[in-house]
Amino acid sequence: MEMKWSLETLYPSFEDPAFERDMAFVKESLDELTTWVDHHLGKGEHPSETVEGYLNRLLRIYHKAYRISAFANLSLSVEVKNARALKVVERMESFLSTLKVPQVKFQRWLTGLEDFEGLFGSGGLTDEHRFVLTEWRDNGRYLLSDAEEALAAKMAQTGSAAWAKLQNVVSSTLLVEVPLVEGVKKLPLPVVRNMAYDRDQKTRKAAFEAEIESYRSIEDASAACLNGIKGEAITLAKARGYTSVLEKTLRDSRVEKTTLDSMLGAIRDSLPAFGRYFKKKAQLLGHPTGLPFYDLFAPIGDIDLRYTYEEAAAFIIDRFASFSAHLSNFAKRAFENRWIDALPREGKRGGAFCYNVRVINESRIMANFNGSFNNMTTLAHELGHGYHGECLREQSLLNSHYTMPLAETASIFCETIVTDAAYAQASEAAKLAILEHQISSAAQVIVDIYSRYLFETELIQRREDGSLSVAQLKEAMKNAQMKAYGDGLAPEVLHPYMWINKPHYYSADNNFYNFPYAFGLLFGKGLYAEYLDNREAFVASYPQLLAETGKNSVAEIGSIAGIDVNQTAFWKKSLRMIEEKIDEFIRLA
Repeated sequence: MEMKWSLETLYPSFEDPAFERDMAFVKESLDELTTWVDHHLGKGEHPSETVEGYLNRLLRIYHKAYRISAFANLSLSVEVKNARALKVVERMESFLSTLKVPQVKFQRWLTGLEDFEGLFGSGGLTDEHRFVLTEWRDNGRYLLSDAEEALAAKMAQTGSAAWAKLQNVVSSTLLVEVPLVEGVKKLPLPVVRNMAYDRDQKTRKAAFEAEIESYRSIEDASAACLNGIKGEAITLAKARGYTSVLEKTLRDSRVEKTTLDSMLGAIRDSLPAFGRYFKKKAQLLGHPTGLPFYDLFAPIGDIDLRYTYEEAAAFIIDRFASFSAHLSNFAKRAFENRWIDALPREGKRGGAFCYNVRVINESRIMANFNGSFNNMTTLAHELGHGYHGECLREQSLLNSHYTMPLAETASIFCETIVTDAAYAQASEAAKLAILEHQISSAAQVIVDIYSRYLFETELIQRREDGSLSVAQLKEAMKNAQMKAYGDGLAPEVLHPYMWINKPHYYSADNNFYNFPYAFGLLFGKGLYAEYLDNREAFVASYPQLLAETGKNSVAEIGSIAGIDVNQTAFWKKSLRMIEEKIDEFIRLA
């Protein structure tokens, strides 16, 4: 089975005539939209006609721009030195920054309408996009002047976007010298980080120490990138009238502060349970002072759960079928039609992601597959993102933009299907290993994500007074880890460079990218519990629930599912599902 994706349904190559035509279309259409806005806003026609005209033109631009951007960004993710792809990404960023000008003018006009409700009722694009239009109107009060918005969009290309590209290049091209039994090897960072799952403790320790040492060569550049990006985020949030960067993130995420506070409170209460797990794992691995960071992902149990790529694909497709044929058939198409790039190699980004290419109703999934159980469940996770996109195929592009807290809903759900199935049919020896993997994964999304939230909170607070040095960043990260992990981790072996290897920190538009993962896990667990209680009804309603995620707030989606996300009780119930697994792990171990 092919482990590299094909992008030919987007474009055969950057030299394809269709690619050049689409690039020209985007530029011409942007120019036309800019002129159109200047001549139509408030110029006598009925406001509903103006809205229809704007949405029609905007969607045409999006359809071409998204296709081009997908092709360029996907190409760049597996070949970070692809100069042509990088150039196209930069051109598209420039084009879309130009779009900011008419968008701001339209949004400001929309905010000032005396009879906003009068826009609706005649059908068409206006009624279809009522939610997003309302959101644009409400967010209009945070707009800068037209000139300032245009300048901010342009400056970001040589500011935060440039810093982000630099950090991506230096981290993606980093080769790590690892002393192994067969000698010292220079390996890409993703390969080295995957060694955290190796069964040999000496290998895990050597890989971790080599990884930490390798960061010294890029720490100054990464610190400069991080300070530049967060500085821009703070400056713009204040200029727009937000009380904080977090307030902007919450509004962009369609999450109420009460929801976040309820979830974080429940997480803090659950930390002692995770501490019991870490200490038990440390005991099993022979660590008296707590678990060293290099053994966080150490496999437990006598069985080594390994899969070929073909075996992983077959297992996922089969287990998805136990939920629904719709989900299973989607996964089968993804594997058979080369929507997945799973082969680790130099110049390829680390980690994994799913890119839903709505303009062709397909997805592309990038992973770094090495045969581990964790890698198999990662594939299931990313396919869940893809399935989310599949359920949105009847929605317009503007109604398909779901926020980060809901982005993890389908992925966590699909991952749970696969891991629970593997556990149910496993031998007693394998059950302990699978159970440990489930808890380890949950700990990353609950405990480590909480540490990253604490780190980013401190980073942004201190960045208001000036840039943080490498030493200060390392200290802040260690402090955050100690607060989250408690005495479960060995204090002498933490990961002071976690701020380098997490690309989520390096986006001025996506600050506090961390808490949505915890939200997604716990929300997904809650939905899974609903599924277990009422399987037939849930399977029938689930695709529609996902289809609504782009045009509702987080609280409204919770209500559709019968969940009140503002109540701590819901989050504690979801966390209790994980705590029960911790109790079972300690009993079996």
